Amino acid sequence: MSSETTETLEKRISVQIVASMKAHTALRTETLRMMKTALKMKSIEKIAELTEAESQQVLATMIKQRRDSFEQFTKGGREELAAKEALEIVIIEEFMPKSLSEDDLVALVNEVMTELTAANGAKPGPKEMGAVIKAAQAKIAATGARAEGRVVSDIVKKAIS
Repeated sequence: MSSETTETLEKRISVQIVASMKAHTALRTETLRMMKTALKMKSIEKIAELTEAESQQVLATMIKQRRDSFEQFTKGGREELAAKEALEIVIIEEFMPKSLSEDDLVALVNEVMTELTAANGAKPGPKEMGAVIKAAQAKIAATGARAEGRVVSDIVKKAIS
């Protein structure tokens, strides 16, 4: 089942590459090829087919790298390169599960905090922050959605303090 899902993701990317080539959209074609290559390299490194979660992690890493590059290019005054990174992020995100909104994340973290308070008999403090983040990430993964770790961490910090 899981390797079938990965094939579906790679197949979707391959179909998009062909469509992009026919439409003569160079940046999209280049980005899709990078995605396919990254997935293939990870599969070779693992010496097995990637699961859906592993494929999503590869794409999430690519998005994070592009966000970092975007920040660096913006700071350096290289707007044309920053714009290219931003467009690549949009293309990669097409193949990712829906990202939770900040309001949804706050509600989810509050739910986790309530569950942990009930289980431990006390509200989690700064020392339990890691456990709260881990529980929140697990709950996010269970919903089939995604959220950036930094954002989850910031919301948990606010909830604990």
